[in-house]
Amino acid sequence: MTELEWEEIFRANKPIYLLTPSLLTFHLPSPPLRPSAQKPPHLRTSVRASRQLSRTPHSNHLQLTTDKFMKLLISNDDGILALGVRTLANTLSQAGHEVTVVCPDRERSATGHGLTLHQPIRAEVVDSVFNPEVTAWSCSGTPSDCVKFALSAILETSPDLVLSGINHGSNLGTDILYSGTVSAAMEGVIEGIHSMALSLANYTSQEFQTAANFAQTALREGGLPPLPEATLLNINVPSVEPSEIAGVVVTRQGLRRYVESFERRVDPRGKSYYWLAGEVIEEIEQPNHMHLPRHVPTDIHAIGKNYITITPLQYNLTDVSSLTKLTESGWFYMGKPSPPPEQG
Repeated sequence: MTELEWEEIFRANKPIYLLTPSLLTFHLPSPPLRPSAQKPPHLRTSVRASRQLSRTPHSNHLQLTTDKFMKLLISNDDGILALGVRTLANTLSQAGHEVTVVCPDRERSATGHGLTLHQPIRAEVVDSVFNPEVTAWSCSGTPSDCVKFALSAILETSPDLVLSGINHGSNLGTDILYSGTVSAAMEGVIEGIHSMALSLANYTSQEFQTAANFAQTALREGGLPPLPEATLLNINVPSVEPSEIAGVVVTRQGLRRYVESFERRVDPRGKSYYWLAGEVIEEIEQPNHMHLPRHVPTDIHAIGKNYITITPLQYNLTDVSSLTKLTESGWFYMGKPSPPPEQG
């Protein structure tokens, strides 16, 4: 679609796709702090095991927004010392929510949904990085490891919501396939828990507070609507002043491409090694979606217009179109193979 067509879509459909105005009211008075959280013991009864015995409301209709305090699990891929996760955890803790943070002990960006299977995972309680009300752990594993570890070994009961971020840089379009931030949140969805991945769409800005305030507002009554099933909301926040944010828009996943190269270098011992380098292609036509109308904007286009984007994601990657065509073609079959047709 052309730039002019997108402009027409945004003008024509703004009342339809913009969410409730309360989501733009970032600076809200915080309720009193809850009592300090008690540090958990080294190992807890598995949350996953308890859900297998009796399914919790997370697998049905869950009211995501509430005026009550929520139990939150937060992770990221930038590491336990990253400013983004500290801003998010402290903001939600000060709003009265019960916050547990489990993050990698170092940066693990672009690790996707990788798991640690061939070496032990080490974890320890982290003090003095977050507000005293926040329970925090560092973990030697990947972002997905961190969420699995938290659900299986730290938390006594299932959290109401899994959050990941705030990532230092956007997670738009096909970036989500590589993102440790999105994968950590997706781990919550796999376990039947609503999840959010939050990203600041800038790699140099340190202004994470707007995104944290948005998350706080989204969890309040009148924020995001209830969702029928466990869903991952991939949220990207433009790196502008709050007054310059155009609105909040529900988007579909776009397409992102990079000009990539492997830069060859030589170490002091004369052996070659390589660094992956790449630059995003800014102007690329966004494809239509077979199940959505053309006027639903992509996350890539909307973030460029200074909108906060919310893209619902799922882990089921089945290609419905190809499945239908393969089924109709008769190319595969159940049971014994049929004999080839006679030539005549």
